[in-house]
Amino acid sequence: MCGHRQGIGEAGAVGVVVQHSGRNGRQVSRIETLHLGAAVSSITTDQGIVHYEVFGRGRPVILLHGWLGSWGLWQETMAYLGRYYRTYALDFWGFGESGKKRESYRVSDFVSLVQQFMDQLGIVRAPLVGHSMGGTVALSVAIQYPQLVSRVVVIGSPIVGSSLALTLKLAGYRPIAWLVYHWMWVLKQGIRLFAPMITRDERWPEMMDRDLSQVTLESFLHSIASLRQVDLRPFLAQIRVPVMGMYGDRDVIVHPRQWVSLKAGVPHARIERFPDAGHFIMLDAPKRFMRLLHTFLDETRTVPRYTR
Repeated sequence: MCGHRQGIGEAGAVGVVVQHSGRNGRQVSRIETLHLGAAVSSITTDQGIVHYEVFGRGRPVILLHGWLGSWGLWQETMAYLGRYYRTYALDFWGFGESGKKRESYRVSDFVSLVQQFMDQLGIVRAPLVGHSMGGTVALSVAIQYPQLVSRVVVIGSPIVGSSLALTLKLAGYRPIAWLVYHWMWVLKQGIRLFAPMITRDERWPEMMDRDLSQVTLESFLHSIASLRQVDLRPFLAQIRVPVMGMYGDRDVIVHPRQWVSLKAGVPHARIERFPDAGHFIMLDAPKRFMRLLHTFLDETRTVPRYTR
């Protein structure tokens, strides 16, 4: 059951309070701004507010951003997938417009966030699509909460934290994180200088400017420090749902051969390599990315049983 109470929204939009029951039977409220068919929403959890955006109708698909990112990376993906699915793009705690009053922003916290998000919205099972750190979170959810995940797509995601570029590893140490955070203009200038090595999309530096303005020192530090310590290899064999890994051969953020670790741990995983793309495949090769993603999400195949 859902109840809607109309309120005052922004120009050209309608604000509503939506009430419904989560999977645990609790009454859940969320605020939505409906505008041109899209919904800007947030839910309140015991650990902070989670901001998310919704677009489209149909079966749910959940999109997870990477380190220092936000839901905004998925705008074009949502516009495309929204023709076939109901897409949810959320901001992890400490990033984008989600709550920033936590003391911990570890990968395990983001796994818990996804579980709570699905529970509160009554999403019983759905595909998870994650970029970079978001893909690491997606795989971790499939390992810890297999009943929630129908399939997983990872894009340039680290399976082992040691695959991160040296600059990202160093950012996980507090003295360095403190310097970078308080001299953010230097980081932004570096992003503009090295952007051509990272992606061909000229919009990316502006996207990063926006997202960097919304992080805190603690979310900056703890998330990358946690990601640096990740090693999913001992647990990948537990994944029994279809998995697709997309990796750009020109990735300078995460070692491009992380697909080898994914395939070794999940033999049934489908691997798609992009010779001319870097870390942001959805920006460098959008047409092929969208086509492969839609095809994979639309498949009905099951994973054959196997023993290890």
